[in-house]
Amino acid sequence: MNIRDFEYLVSLAEHKHFRKAAEACFVSQPTLSGQIRKLEDELGTTLLERSSRRVLFTDSGLQLVEQAKRILGEVKTFKDMASQQTGAMSGPMHIGFIPTVGPYLLPRIVPSLKEQFPELELYLHEAQTHQLVRQLEEGKLDCLVLASVTETEMFKEIEVYNEPMSVAVPCDHEWANLDEIDMLELNGKTVLALGDGHCLRDQALGFCFAAGAKDDERFKATSLETLRNMVAAGAGITLLPELSLPKEKVKDGVCYVKAANPIPSRSIVLAYRPGSPLRARFEQLAEAIKKQLDSAV
Repeated sequence: MNIRDFEYLVSLAEHKHFRKAAEACFVSQPTLSGQIRKLEDELGTTLLERSSRRVLFTDSGLQLVEQAKRILGEVKTFKDMASQQTGAMSGPMHIGFIPTVGPYLLPRIVPSLKEQFPELELYLHEAQTHQLVRQLEEGKLDCLVLASVTETEMFKEIEVYNEPMSVAVPCDHEWANLDEIDMLELNGKTVLALGDGHCLRDQALGFCFAAGAKDDERFKATSLETLRNMVAAGAGITLLPELSLPKEKVKDGVCYVKAANPIPSRSIVLAYRPGSPLRARFEQLAEAIKKQLDSAV
């Protein structure tokens, strides 16, 4: 057996489908299927139930999948330790971003990162917080750039930006001409919010609920752009994070009003596994992102 066999096994366990698992491993389905069977022969145990149309692992198969994940994690740590010996910002780095950060942060930082670290190969992945946390735990990602939440407390975090939020209202709204709005003015109001799974939903609603506002349960947006368009259409008001705001106070039917008492905000951090040997690289990366944001915002 070899490391590649463990990768096939873990991929099959994740995708529960031979073709999808093979595509994820960049091999043909017969190749992956054949290697799994060879692995069973070598181990002398049955990993899969062959009679089912679905991919079902036996109890021993599930145990070996978990062990394979740990082995692959140790192999990655071994490679990272070897890579770290050079001390250079070079080679591949897989970074995860949440949907409410990635589209607005990446255009600001990627050009400067490529210029500052030309030997660094950036692989960028976008997913919701719970998905990114799992991928970081499993070693599929090197670090995450996201809002600090309870789910990320197990990791080391480097704050790169404290991001305030503004109230977004339709242009004909009574608050449209204000420069600033007291959060207590939201008392009794109904606000639009993102759907479940987005950490920004809980963060934004937390400030709104504290002010006495309530959530519009009839609608849950899938993205910040959907929220923005709903506000423009006059469907309600919402909180939007600063990185997603245009430079203009008013644009495309939406007016952005700074909020105060308190200023609603979230902490954007770079998170990584506590035992990662790439800590120095993450610190350099976080500092580069922080400087770029400080100069651009």
